[in-house]
Amino acid sequence: MTETPLLLALDQGTQSARAMLFDAQGELVAKSQRHIEPYVSAQPGWAEQDANYFWEELGQACQALWSAHPDLKSRVVAVSLTTQRASVVCLDRTRRPLRPAVIWLDQRRTADYPDLPWWMAAPVNLLGQKETLRQFRSKAECNWLAVDEPEMWAKTRHFLLLSGYLNYRLTGEVKDCTASQVGYLPYDYKRHQWAAAHDFKWKALRVTREQLPELVSPGEILGEVTAAASRHTGIPKGLPVVASGADKACEVLGAGAFSPEVGNLSYGTTATFNTCNARFVEPIPFVPAYGAAVPGRYNSEIIVQRGYWMVNWFKREFAQPEVAQADALGVAPETLFDAFLDESPPGAMGLMLQPFWNPGVRIPGPEAKGAIIGFGDVHTRAHLYRAIIEGIAYALREGKERLEKRNKVPVTTLKVSGGGSQSDAIMQITADIFGLPAERPHTTETSGLGAAINAAVAMKLHPDYTTAVAAMTRTGDRFEPRAEYAGTYDALYGQVYRRLYDRLSPLYRSIRQITGYPRRF
Repeated sequence: MTETPLLLALDQGTQSARAMLFDAQGELVAKSQRHIEPYVSAQPGWAEQDANYFWEELGQACQALWSAHPDLKSRVVAVSLTTQRASVVCLDRTRRPLRPAVIWLDQRRTADYPDLPWWMAAPVNLLGQKETLRQFRSKAECNWLAVDEPEMWAKTRHFLLLSGYLNYRLTGEVKDCTASQVGYLPYDYKRHQWAAAHDFKWKALRVTREQLPELVSPGEILGEVTAAASRHTGIPKGLPVVASGADKACEVLGAGAFSPEVGNLSYGTTATFNTCNARFVEPIPFVPAYGAAVPGRYNSEIIVQRGYWMVNWFKREFAQPEVAQADALGVAPETLFDAFLDESPPGAMGLMLQPFWNPGVRIPGPEAKGAIIGFGDVHTRAHLYRAIIEGIAYALREGKERLEKRNKVPVTTLKVSGGGSQSDAIMQITADIFGLPAERPHTTETSGLGAAINAAVAMKLHPDYTTAVAAMTRTGDRFEPRAEYAGTYDALYGQVYRRLYDRLSPLYRSIRQITGYPRRF
């Protein structure tokens, strides 16, 4: 009997590097994971990491996979890579990194950005988007790098996202996937291509077309694994490398959220709510829908940028006993945190959290800060942890309602993925707050599965994406909302959470003006 083919999915996330083997039915056959240092901060607000560090860790993950499962390597027919979004790498003319990669959490800005000609600026101002344009130019890495490190920028021949850099290391080709282009780039999200020559983004940004990679659609062949990449990773030389989207795009696909009535919640470092659509639907006016990991489709996305990073914050600041206990038991500390949810009732006895630990651009705005209200002498760490979990869910429910209005399609089912989805208690809280069934995909590795789906279609293991999604994704556990808690959550959401930001934003602006934080350029 001929052995069934396998698909190698590489997932270079914010917290770890993973190498995974999937079959054509979407089963995770084998996996290797390397936990990584997400970034280093030479100064407050900076977030950088050696670009080669990611390549080294990805190689180690692959080699560990082959070491544990040497018999599986010969069955691999293709490899596909998905990575964290919006982290950038500058390469010189020899294609070597000129400086550390700038990680998506970096908060540097500049006030020295290109001015637009009046005929380009006037329409933006008339549409009331002057501040959005200012933020775009201020936050763009190519703009502040050119100002802060002019000698380095003058040597930058290639300006790539981390996905483009790692695809280059695999294939030797300076190419990237259209569905990975998320960030401050001159990109046309509606047409899945670099912006047209007359687009204002070329005037607003200091990057040139010559510095950017060639783009290919998800499911197309980027190149082949080179001899050097094969030596480093152990992946067979000549294996086709298939283009996949960024991790969130692949996660939506791997969760089976293929149409707008299915909402995908990603409980990762960044928490998101996505709907996939054949139409280009801006989640917020003048904020684009991103390219889906399926050609010709779009993901409308609502972001809570710090999301489940807040669980790490809670662990570091408030859960040292659990960290020590987990270390003694040989388990992850987060596995012990469900006890906090068992110790606190729905609504956390009146403790309410607004999870904007990072400023935004529009919703929330650049003045945004986090808030916790309702403290009393009854509250413990358990109530604070529940307030974090509930606050993230409230923010994503607000995003879900916004997308329903813009899509004109009600969301009827939730697919929940990411690290937080592995907790039954968090899944139940999600169902209760949204008032909808919350389904956990059959595998926790949904971003890797999305990349594997791209590879499966490219290698003709399935004739199209509809067939591939039907064959390779399915529901795991399903959590129904509990009627006895619906009233409490609806009242807290409608009467308290929905009012928080409007009431607090004037105070946030005053804090910003007085303290200078978050810094404004």
